[in-house]
Amino acid sequence: MVESSSSRSREVDETAARRVISLIDLTDLADDHGAGGIDRLLEQALEHGTAAVCVWPEFVGRAAAHLGWSEVRVATVADFPGGDGRLTDVVDDVRRSLVAGADEIDLVLGYQNLLAGHPERVGEPIEAVAQIVLAAGAHLKVILETGELGDRNMIVEAARIAIASGADFIKTSTGKTSSGASLDAVDAMIDAIAGTDRVVGLKPSGGISTVVAAMEYVELVEGRLGRVATTSDRLRFGASSLLADALAHLDEPS
Repeated sequence: MVESSSSRSREVDETAARRVISLIDLTDLADDHGAGGIDRLLEQALEHGTAAVCVWPEFVGRAAAHLGWSEVRVATVADFPGGDGRLTDVVDDVRRSLVAGADEIDLVLGYQNLLAGHPERVGEPIEAVAQIVLAAGAHLKVILETGELGDRNMIVEAARIAIASGADFIKTSTGKTSSGASLDAVDAMIDAIAGTDRVVGLKPSGGISTVVAAMEYVELVEGRLGRVATTSDRLRFGASSLLADALAHLDEPS
C-alpha cells in the first residue's frame, strides 16, 4: 500500500502550486451545468493557464471557440459515465465531439464486462474510438473506474487492456461513483505503464481538491517513472476545486 502524507502538516510553496495548476483539467461535468458556468470555467482556464478544460460534449464547440488559439486543450467525455453504451452510438458521439473542436476524448472503459469475467469485450470499443481519435490528431484518455474495480490485479488488467487498445492516457475515475482516485490505484496503473514500451500518461481524477494531495501523486509518479512523466503531456488532474486551493497559495483571485 502506498503511504499517504496527507495526515502530516506540509507546507505548500508557490512552485508546487503553479506546478499543480499547469496539470489541471479544469472540469465541469455537473448534472446541472449551464452555459454561464462553462464560460466562467473557460475564463479561469485562460487566466491561470490550466492544461485543459473538460466539459460535456454539447459545450465542446463553445469551449473551442472561447479558447481560440490558446494552449488550453478542450477535453470531453464519451460513453460516460457507465461505459456500457452501444458502440455505434459512442463512435458517432466521438466523431461529433472531434468535429466540434475536441482535442481530447475521455472514454469510459467497459469495467462491468471486466468485473463479469469478460475481458475480451473490453478492448474492442477502445480500439474503435482510438482509431478515430488518432486520425483526428487528438488524444484518448481511457477511464478505468478504479474504485469499482477495487482489486489491484483487476486495475492492472484494465490498464493493460486500455494501453494495448490505444489509450494515450489512463484515468482513474469518472467522479460519478462513490470512489475517486487513490494512490494505490495510481500505483497499480503505473505497473501497467512501466510494462509497456509506449509513452502513456496518467490522470488521477475524483476527490483531489488540495495541492498537498495532488503533490502526493506527482511525487509517486516521479519516483516510479521519472520527472519526465510529470509534465502536462503525461500527467493531469481531473478536478473542479483544486484550482481554488492552488490559487490560495499564490494569493491570487480564484
